Amino acid sequence: MAYGNFPPQMLPPGSPSDRVPSAPPGTIFVLGPEGGYAVPPRRYTLLFGRDREDVHVPVGVDDPTVSRRHGVFTCTATDGDWWLVNTGNLPIELPDGVLMLTGHKRLIESGYTPLVINSSKRRSHLVEVRVVDEDDRNPRSTSGAETVDPETVYELAPQERLVLTALARRYLEGHDAFPLPLAWEDTARLVNASPYATKSWTHKSVANTVEDVRERLHRRGVRGLLRDEVGEPVGSTLSVNLIRELLKTATLSAQDLELLADKD
Repeated sequence: MAYGNFPPQMLPPGSPSDRVPSAPPGTIFVLGPEGGYAVPPRRYTLLFGRDREDVHVPVGVDDPTVSRRHGVFTCTATDGDWWLVNTGNLPIELPDGVLMLTGHKRLIESGYTPLVINSSKRRSHLVEVRVVDEDDRNPRSTSGAETVDPETVYELAPQERLVLTALARRYLEGHDAFPLPLAWEDTARLVNASPYATKSWTHKSVANTVEDVRERLHRRGVRGLLRDEVGEPVGSTLSVNLIRELLKTATLSAQDLELLADKD
């Protein structure tokens, strides 16, 4: 079969990595627990998620916190690149702990990329992705119900949500692979610029608010939120751990950035 006419093809469930068919450079292989799909570089949209009837690669079919369409791979065929967009409620975790939130878009590099959806039910769902490059002609891959909200969504007061959204702005925007929390002074400045601020904030008041949330989540069993749990030097570790917990549980999402709109 000519590579130019290489059709999308289903991969059998549990297909060993050394039995994935050879393919032209730019071909994407996406493998879930029930099987996979392969598409050569051309204009195409490949879906994965919980709804077997509506996606190419089912994942988390018995976990209602996984969205029916949780992610989309697209290729425009102009350059052969494959892009991933998170269309689900829960983050998609990339290697090295990078989190893709709802609406975030990222280029999938050639080679192997494992994607993990961490359910609030303390389950993890793996989607294995490989994009064939010039030196890799034999790639290795390593229902209709409504999506429900994650069980572990933490309650935040409106002003707590505003402060934490400002603190986590770089994470929510999704521009940086390894973002850091804003400094307290910058957080306060961003909160005070919001039309939803109900008082004047200082670096101390935002720090105290974040500490209150950390302690509340610690009492609910979340680890890594107190100084004696992470050791010295602490730096921004406590804020990083808090933000990641809020993102993984979809307590904070990119939609919260609307709170930071500038005042007229």
